[in-house]
Amino acid sequence: MSRPARSIMALTALALAAGVHGQQPPAAKDRVTADFEKFRAVLEEDNPAELFEAKGEELWKAKRGPKKASLAETCDLGMGVGVVKGAYVRTPRYYPDVDRVMDIERRIVHCMVTYQGFSEKELAKKPFSSLDRTPDPVSLVTYVAGGSRGMKIAVPQKHPKEREAYAIGAEIFAVRAGPWDFSCTTCHGEDGKRIRTQNLPNLATHDGSLKAYQGWPGYRMTGGVMHTLQWRMNDCFRQQRFPEPGYVSDSITALLAYLGATANGHVYKGPGIKR
Repeated sequence: MSRPARSIMALTALALAAGVHGQQPPAAKDRVTADFEKFRAVLEEDNPAELFEAKGEELWKAKRGPKKASLAETCDLGMGVGVVKGAYVRTPRYYPDVDRVMDIERRIVHCMVTYQGFSEKELAKKPFSSLDRTPDPVSLVTYVAGGSRGMKIAVPQKHPKEREAYAIGAEIFAVRAGPWDFSCTTCHGEDGKRIRTQNLPNLATHDGSLKAYQGWPGYRMTGGVMHTLQWRMNDCFRQQRFPEPGYVSDSITALLAYLGATANGHVYKGPGIKR
């Protein structure tokens, strides 16, 4: 049987199982979750994220923007100008040239603005993927993330501002607010929680925090689009009924510093596939 046929059969079985989810006992719900993970594994054999990696590599090397500059010749992600390998698993990190901590998407946007002459305001207008549009930073982040495939997460905590970002991120993670009095810990502060067939990892733990890092950037099967952690964090704010942070904001960088450093030591498998 061909891989597409197997995928269709797996998706059909998953849909049928999910359709009666509300009537299932806990053991059956666990089977639905397991079946979904099997389906994800089939698709990851030919992960569509590879297409975005390839597009990101083209964008990284091309001379673009009003300044006609190449990021490969100008942008330092923390490993040296133009070096992609290992950069993703070592961010957020402190960058002395700007005297601040940046996550990888924030750093890439900084380079696009500083060296290529793009407008940060324009980039922030529609920063996230939709059915008919993939913003350039999304493809660039996917390419850079691919350069850390198989490497250990090693978000640095040596500089005082890196430790400060971690502390702020931990505080944001725990604060309760908004019309429903939610916090990140409401869904991700205990073991064994779930929404429908989706397990909710305890992101405050070393092992659980890997789920906040692993598989991102991720190709979302339900929408057929590529998303980065910037989108994931913003969408969590939306689901909590909080005001969504500005694109590549301090608050998102701090959250990613907290979640990334908590996951230190785990092996990053590269851009993944999401429900």
